[in-house]
Amino acid sequence: MKIMCGFVAVDKLDYDVKEFEDILQTDCHRGPDMTWVSDFGTTKFGFNRLSIMDLSADGMQPFKALDCMLVCNGEIYNYQELEKLTPDFTYQSTSDCEVLIPLYRKYGLDVMCKLLDAEFALVLHDQVSGKVLAARDPIGIRPMFYGYVKGSGEIAFASTAKSLVKFCDQVMPFPPGHYYDGHKFVCYHDASFSPKMISPSLDEATKEIHDRLVAGVKKRLHADAPVGYLLSGGLDSSLVCSIATKLLPDKKLPTFAIGMDRNPIDLKYAREVADYLGTDHTEFIMTREDVLGALREVIYALETWDITTIRASIGMYLLCKKIHETTDLKVLLTGECSDELFGYKYTDYAPSPAEFQAESQKRIKELYMYDVLRADRCISSNSLEGRVPFADLDFVNYVMSLDPQMKMNIYGKGKYLLRKAFADQDYLPTDILMREKAAFSDAVGHSLVDDLKEYAEEKYSDQDLKDAQAKYDYHAPFTKESLLYRDIFEEFFPGQAQWIKDYWMPNKTWKALKDVDDPSARVLKNYGDSGK
Repeated sequence: MKIMCGFVAVDKLDYDVKEFEDILQTDCHRGPDMTWVSDFGTTKFGFNRLSIMDLSADGMQPFKALDCMLVCNGEIYNYQELEKLTPDFTYQSTSDCEVLIPLYRKYGLDVMCKLLDAEFALVLHDQVSGKVLAARDPIGIRPMFYGYVKGSGEIAFASTAKSLVKFCDQVMPFPPGHYYDGHKFVCYHDASFSPKMISPSLDEATKEIHDRLVAGVKKRLHADAPVGYLLSGGLDSSLVCSIATKLLPDKKLPTFAIGMDRNPIDLKYAREVADYLGTDHTEFIMTREDVLGALREVIYALETWDITTIRASIGMYLLCKKIHETTDLKVLLTGECSDELFGYKYTDYAPSPAEFQAESQKRIKELYMYDVLRADRCISSNSLEGRVPFADLDFVNYVMSLDPQMKMNIYGKGKYLLRKAFADQDYLPTDILMREKAAFSDAVGHSLVDDLKEYAEEKYSDQDLKDAQAKYDYHAPFTKESLLYRDIFEEFFPGQAQWIKDYWMPNKTWKALKDVDDPSARVLKNYGDSGK
């Protein structure tokens, strides 16, 4: 059973079952198929299940075995290999997550985490040691927050922050690539760091990129529930769809795109890709009223105030909502995490290979607060599971190990290595494969951002913005649009702005970007025809 879920686990919680169920209900959208609450020792576990594989009750969590209880939101892609390491354990289900308990009991938490090829967030109570343990995947694909219960100070974990804010003094994101050993947080894998840099030939590098990405897509196709594909028409999502088409030649893949009713750039490109691949393609149109009407709902789901994340999430959220309402799909493949590896439009201005690599490392470390957060919340808030092939650990580790000189735009084309890896192989039409990237929020239609800015301009005065500088001492809003988002965020999550490290913005320490005051790539001099 592979699952997307929402869970809450609290050590030594005195809340009664009804109170705890109310807390768990805040995440019910993440797993609407079944809900379960269990006590184990001093820990109370709650779990909302979305069934993907092994749809029977055998796969319901929490799992209990070997004096342990476990909840896990995620996919353990190498679970069959890991099961061979625990031949004496009798499995009760075909769940990929069930292997975690015997693996932990045999090897301990540190080794277990390092053995996993997975996207996961887990909490485990070891009754022998009396400890509550937790861990999260190196990219942070699966969300998890922690906090300390008011009064008692005991630690609590949940899939989203909203499940903890009512009874915890402070709530913070659980750091990706870390585990909690019952006392402290320990980094077991830093996905941004490569201990050795390599300089292969261009042909060698592109072959490895091709093969590893194909493998990343392949392992994410397995599900007993129906699978669909988000197709923006951009390079990354188009590649995921084209690879899946080649891996599943007998299936007509369901693909989906959304755009504004005015100038939706990506819809035409998505349609072109869909026609080329022969997918079962569906388009949805959104209006200004749809965008503004969904804004509060989107910010509540996202749990962020960041401008870029919110802009880019509205279209994705509405698309996933439509998919949930009109289809029986439960799994969606997406194209996130490519830009952080191969570069954005703004990284064309990187002053050196070392600066390019440092920027890539920073973005990989912070993915869980921005693009990964957007993808997870937009998809899971609509009772769907997202899978991210570009975040495959083997793929990420390889790309991050490449000499950054190779990844810079020295070819007159951004993300050239990725494009060349799939060139001349009938994956995509050349004009799609080589098309310059458009900003996501622009690509669904430039009017989306314009409408949001116009609405904020109508709502706030210049004095309101000035007052906000004093009102919000943590990353104060600097535009009326950012004030709009911050005010809505604070309505839902007062005093919790620290969840997000900063505004997602191009690196303003680079000379060419020092005056950039908007996160959209459309403000950059090199944007050119990207948005056309």
